[in-house]
Amino acid sequence: MDQATIDKFRNNSISDRTHWIGGKATPALTGETRIVTSPIDGKILANIAEGSAGDVDAAVAAARASFNSGVWSRMAPAARKSIMHKIADIIEKNAAELAVLGVRDNGCEIVMAGKAESGSAAATFRFYAEMVDKVNGDITPTDPSVLSMILKEPIGVCGVIVPWNFPLMIGAWKLAPALAMGNSIVLKPSEVASLSLIRLVELIHEAGLPEGVLNLVTGGGVGVGDPLARHMDIDMLTFTGSGGVGRLLLTASAQSNMKPVYLELGGKSPNVIFDDAENLDKAIKVSATAMFRDAGQTCVAPSRLLVQDAVYDEVVEKLTAHANGITVGNPLDLTTDCGAVATPTQLAQNLNFVEAAKAGGARLTTGGNQILAETGGTYMAPTVFADVTSDMALARDEVFGPVLGIIRFSDEADAVRQANDSIYGLSAAVWTSDLGRAHRMINQIDAGVVHVNTYGGADVTVPLLGHKQSGHGADKSVHAIDKYIKLKTGWIQMA
Repeated sequence: MDQATIDKFRNNSISDRTHWIGGKATPALTGETRIVTSPIDGKILANIAEGSAGDVDAAVAAARASFNSGVWSRMAPAARKSIMHKIADIIEKNAAELAVLGVRDNGCEIVMAGKAESGSAAATFRFYAEMVDKVNGDITPTDPSVLSMILKEPIGVCGVIVPWNFPLMIGAWKLAPALAMGNSIVLKPSEVASLSLIRLVELIHEAGLPEGVLNLVTGGGVGVGDPLARHMDIDMLTFTGSGGVGRLLLTASAQSNMKPVYLELGGKSPNVIFDDAENLDKAIKVSATAMFRDAGQTCVAPSRLLVQDAVYDEVVEKLTAHANGITVGNPLDLTTDCGAVATPTQLAQNLNFVEAAKAGGARLTTGGNQILAETGGTYMAPTVFADVTSDMALARDEVFGPVLGIIRFSDEADAVRQANDSIYGLSAAVWTSDLGRAHRMINQIDAGVVHVNTYGGADVTVPLLGHKQSGHGADKSVHAIDKYIKLKTGWIQMA
C-alpha cells in the first residue's frame, strides 16, 4: 500500500451508519445515535446507531430465522465455501479503504493496519473457507448390531463481541469460523471503533451471504453487550476485551440460558532476554517494535521486559535509545511507527500509570507524557521504566498503552518465577541461543503462546489462546472450530 493509495481515502466523508439486521441497514429503534471522533485529530467522523435491547432482539430474531430456515446452515458445503472465498476476494479488493477507515477510527498506524487488519482478515476467511468441507464426524467401533455416529453440527446463533484495537482482524478470527460451520451471527463491534466492521458486513453481503445470517448492532456495553449476553436465544458468546467485562459476560450467561462463553482477555506478557541471546541488538529492536506498535494497545504487548543481570544496563540504555527514535504521528503517514491512543479516556489512564510508577520507585528513562496535543489528537510518547519490580502495579496490571517496564532477573529459575508471577497468561517470549533452555522455558512459562528469538508473527494456522485469567477458547487455527460446533451422538440399533 503506497502513500497515494492511502491519501485517496484519508479525507473521504463518512455517512452516518446504522445497524445491519436481516440483510438491511436498520436505524436504532429509539432513533438515538453516537458521535464518532477520530483520535488522529479529535474531529467528528460520523454518527452511528446507538443500540438497545430492542435492536438486539430484532437482530437475534433475524439470525434465528435464517438459521432455522437452513438457507446457510444446511447449504451445500461447496456453495458455502465458494461464498467464503468471495468474501476474501472482496476484502482484498477493498483492502485500502478498509484499512484507512479503521485507522481513522482507532488510530493504529497504517503500516500495521494494512497487514494486521484487511490483509489478515482476507487470509483468515480463505483459511476457514478451506475448512468448510473438511470437518468430519465419526463412526465409532461398536457391536455389529449397532451403528454409532458422532455428528458435528453448527451450534446455532452466535453472539460476537469485538474490541476496538484490531476490529477487522479479531472480527475475522470469530466471524470466519462461525460462518464456515454454518452458524448465524449477531455481531457487536466496540462503540469506540465500529466503522470498519460496518463496512465489512456490507461487503460480505455483496459476496452473496443470505440475508439474516450476519447481523450487526452498534452501541455500548450496557445497551447492546449486556442484552446480547443475557439473550435466551443466543447459543454461544465469544468475546475479546478486558477481564472486567469478561466476568460480566460469564455472570450474564449464568443468569440466562447458561450459553458457553469464550473469552480472550488481557495480558501482561513477559519478554525474557537471557545474557546468551545470540543477537542482543535484534532482541532489543524487535521487543521495542512489538511493544510500541499501535501505541501499545495490543493484548499480547510484551509490556514486562525481563533482562538478565549481565546485560541489564546495556538493554536499558539501548532500548531507551530505540524508543527515542520511534516516530509518533499521524497514523495515515507511512513514515509513522506509532499512532494515536484510541481515546482521551485511555490516554488519561496511561498517564495515571506513569505517575503511579514514578511514585512507586520505578525509574523513568524516556517518555511518560502526552505529545502532539496541538493536533487535537491523542498521542503519547513511547515510555520506558527501568528498575521495575514484580510487586509494582506497572508489572502486574495491564496498561494498554505505550508503557514498558524493565525487570531484572538473576538466573533461569528466577526468570521462570517472575514470568509466571502474574494473573495473566496470554503471550510470552524468550531470547536465548541455548536450545535446551528454549524448550525448558516453553514448557515452564504459563502462557498460551511462547515465542523464541522473535515476538509475534504467528499466523492463522496456530491458535491464540489464554491461560489463567487471560481467558479460554482458541481464536485462529483449526482448533477455533470447536467453539462453533456442537457434538451429537447417533446410536442406531440395526434390525
